Amino acid sequence: MFKIGDLAVYPAQGVGIIEAIESREIGGGKQKFYVMKIMSNGMKIMIPLDGVKSAGLREVIHEKEIPRIYEILKNREITIDKQTWNKRYREYLEKIKTGSVFEIARVLRDLCVLKIDKNLSFGERKMMDTAKGLLVKEISIAANAEEAKIEEDINTIFTVQ
Repeated sequence: MFKIGDLAVYPAQGVGIIEAIESREIGGGKQKFYVMKIMSNGMKIMIPLDGVKSAGLREVIHEKEIPRIYEILKNREITIDKQTWNKRYREYLEKIKTGSVFEIARVLRDLCVLKIDKNLSFGERKMMDTAKGLLVKEISIAANAEEAKIEEDINTIFTVQ
């Protein structure tokens, strides 16, 4: 259960703040919703309280989980499937939609490693930017650090091979 003012993560959108808890009449019955404002773009999302779990709404990770994200990003012992870019794109999109910060880290790592060997499609480049943005925002909040510093740390991981 979140309270007004709490930070939460909405899958594929990122960190937001719970601005209100509202009741709305839907189909003849009252239903309560979280009104959440996504921090990165100001978008407002309404999430039914009884659908929080299925929506994937979760708390921001704890600071002690950050090293695991960096371990995933640094791990180069991976194999990238030699499938078409659009099939790979769909797989990565599903991982981002899970809302798991660890899956998002795997997507970013895989795309950054793939970029070394081949040109990424426009969609893959956009997804790489999305994954990086989601990670930077959540890690900066969890670590109480500047986003620019976190982005610099992530960029360093992928420029030093």
